[in-house]
Amino acid sequence: MDVEIRQLRALLAVLDTGTFTGAATALHTSQASVSRTVAALERALGAPVLHRTTREVAPTPVGRRVAAHARRVLEEVAAVRRAAAEARGDLRIGYAWAALGRHTTTAQRRWAAEHPGSALTLVQSNTPSAGLLEGAADAGVVRRPVDDPRLRTALLGTEGRVAAMPADDPLARRRSVRLADVAGRTVAVDVLTGTTTEGLWPPPEAPARRPVRGVDEWLTAIAAGQAVGVSAEGTAAQHPRPGVVYRPVRDAPRVRVLLAWWADSPPPALEPFVALVWELYGR
Repeated sequence: MDVEIRQLRALLAVLDTGTFTGAATALHTSQASVSRTVAALERALGAPVLHRTTREVAPTPVGRRVAAHARRVLEEVAAVRRAAAEARGDLRIGYAWAALGRHTTTAQRRWAAEHPGSALTLVQSNTPSAGLLEGAADAGVVRRPVDDPRLRTALLGTEGRVAAMPADDPLARRRSVRLADVAGRTVAVDVLTGTTTEGLWPPPEAPARRPVRGVDEWLTAIAAGQAVGVSAEGTAAQHPRPGVVYRPVRDAPRVRVLLAWWADSPPPALEPFVALVWELYGR
């Protein structure tokens, strides 16, 4: 039995997120599917790649070595896809939560009008690189600092922050809120791709956190009254949800919206795309 790319992708997703559930969210599939795919990889290799316990998932010695090679394999696969996309003039932009926020649809329409024959495709990938390192995108829109020497970034613009709360929450009656207003609440946080960190609050005021995986789980917890949330305003523009109200946070630092790409292989359409988005964000 041959090793398949999807099996390597599943292994890395489990290791990067720390759980099968997190891997399923990142890969847009079910937990059972991820488990079956990893099991198929282990059968193909003839050795276990993960230690599974009720509390954690960790790589075996074989798994650590396979993961290192798997990352290089996926990088090469991504390079092959980029080469094909460059020949077609297409551009795949990955994002974890909100793409370009309220500018998303305008960017797509403007690109189609100004670059006929070149497809601009948006790809959601709940990974820190927005699908770039995983080979799902040619460039990724990220709202967290990128600490990888293989990548380059450009600032596209900045966004304010919003608080998300159940529609029947007392804070929903206000036009805006402050960080202190949610400090005593439980805040839903996606530690993998979210923009909310404890550093937003002084240490004595840091709120309790509820870990979530991805924007859908974040919104579901908030709508159910289990938590409130703080996010970039792009989330509010792209993810309206019945039962959830967004309000501006007037004293929170703005969020930097970055575009990341491979330093040694920038997409041919990179410069016109960055110029277009700069214009939309009002640079």
